[in-house]
Amino acid sequence: MTADPPTAPTAFAGLHRSGPPLLLPTAWDHASARLFAAQGFTAIGTTSLGVAAAAGLPDGTASTRDETLRLALTLGAEPFLLSVDAEGGFSDDPHEVGEFARELAAVGAVGINLEDGLGPPARHAEKIAAVRSAAPGLFVNARTDTYWLGDGEGTVRRLAAYVEAGADGVFVPGLTDPATIAALAADLDGVPLNILYAPHGPTVAHLTDLGVRRISLGSLPYRRALGAAVEAVVGIRAGRAPQGALPSYDEVREPAGGAPG
Repeated sequence: MTADPPTAPTAFAGLHRSGPPLLLPTAWDHASARLFAAQGFTAIGTTSLGVAAAAGLPDGTASTRDETLRLALTLGAEPFLLSVDAEGGFSDDPHEVGEFARELAAVGAVGINLEDGLGPPARHAEKIAAVRSAAPGLFVNARTDTYWLGDGEGTVRRLAAYVEAGADGVFVPGLTDPATIAALAADLDGVPLNILYAPHGPTVAHLTDLGVRRISLGSLPYRRALGAAVEAVVGIRAGRAPQGALPSYDEVREPAGGAPG
């Protein structure tokens, strides 16, 4: 008997368990996601800052639920695996967070990133449990902001509660100290640890050696794209030709499906 091929959620979970760590580029629209996928990335995430900023809304204020779901609807049918940054689930009500996760899974997402914002860990654990119940196949990456917004206090306690609630992996952005990363990865006893890449922090190779299983790029690609755009227009004004990689009109137009403009 020939076994059925693994489902997309199973395949996504597998990327956290074997082989090199999952390096997750983060898109903010259809074109950026398709261009990342064209470079061989089999899984793409989204950046809440990019989604919010593109819509003229503030990040981290639970104001981009519709925009996030609309982007997931656009990307969920693509051939890559999609994980969605959902801030804190866009609600303090675990039932509403679970319903949002169900909608994400229905349009093709295979993962969700949920951040605690240093709020009560019990409430975040309830959200994780609600997502696990409403969308059992969705890979739940539970983020704690103990280093992003604080000094690291309570990290282990929070992550233990989130894993107990059903998180598949844990995310600790802002942590860059190699010794602390290695100790945390060992303490998690096989639960995939996700670290946010920092240009002045450990390299991808170093993070691999430390036991990290997922490396996110966060808002870096979006901010880098904005920086390149500003450099280009300011340079042109000063009489300089733009430098760096420049996708062709057709490379961008085909994924976007748009008309010339």
